[in-house]
Amino acid sequence: MVERKTSSGVEASLTALAVSLRGVTKVYDNGVVALGPLDLAVRKGEFISLLGPSGCGKSTALRLIAELSAPSSGIVRMARHDGPAQPGHGIGFVFQEPTLMPWTSVRENVRLPLKLAGVAKAEARTRADDALASVGLADFADAYPRELSGGMKMRVSLARALVTDPDILLMDEPFAALDEITRFRLNNDLLALWRSLRKTVIFVTHSVFESVYLSQRVVVMTARPGRIQADIRIETVEPRTEEFRTSAAYSDYCRRVSAALAPSYSGQPVL
Repeated sequence: MVERKTSSGVEASLTALAVSLRGVTKVYDNGVVALGPLDLAVRKGEFISLLGPSGCGKSTALRLIAELSAPSSGIVRMARHDGPAQPGHGIGFVFQEPTLMPWTSVRENVRLPLKLAGVAKAEARTRADDALASVGLADFADAYPRELSGGMKMRVSLARALVTDPDILLMDEPFAALDEITRFRLNNDLLALWRSLRKTVIFVTHSVFESVYLSQRVVVMTARPGRIQADIRIETVEPRTEEFRTSAAYSDYCRRVSAALAPSYSGQPVL
């Protein structure tokens, strides 16, 4: 268990949790209060979505969890295992853009975190190929990013996040720029991968429909400064299939989440 101590002090160990944020705030140097106070607990193996309007602090929360930024106050805790081949302290991060290196192969893009961690080349190659196979790109290891579709590039980005075998997978609107058909397909593939690997997933999205389809819990955030407006558990038969996407239960959950989200847009300009 790793903990970051700030002005709120130290709390008891929460061994069943993968991530815990207690009284977390983020104030930027220009005085903008971006987040909080935010209290969020994510159990090991859970898939949750953070949903809210632009600028509400969803991505900021991910950056705090990933230690890419420090909270202004509050406690951020993670349960994780550390090891020589665990760069990022057991956290994998998938950004909105694939951010691939165009001058090298798909395999080398995926191998990069292991290379930085000093993993032997032969082992790193095997692990990169295994990660690519897990996202359905085994036949494209020697291709270059320019030869891939947008959906395939995002799969490479996901493979790169998974290659270190992280406990926690953070995903910041990874499918937002994709067409609807590709997005649906990747939603299905992501759920299948989550069921197989049982990672803890925190997924940021602007889509009510995507959040309900993917998540065990949808955490609806207020407008800035982001706080939790509602925490809605999605209870349905697993594994989820296209039948769920067209079911009455799915529609009902979408209406509930939309209703919880509505106050976040009250008085906000439509962009």
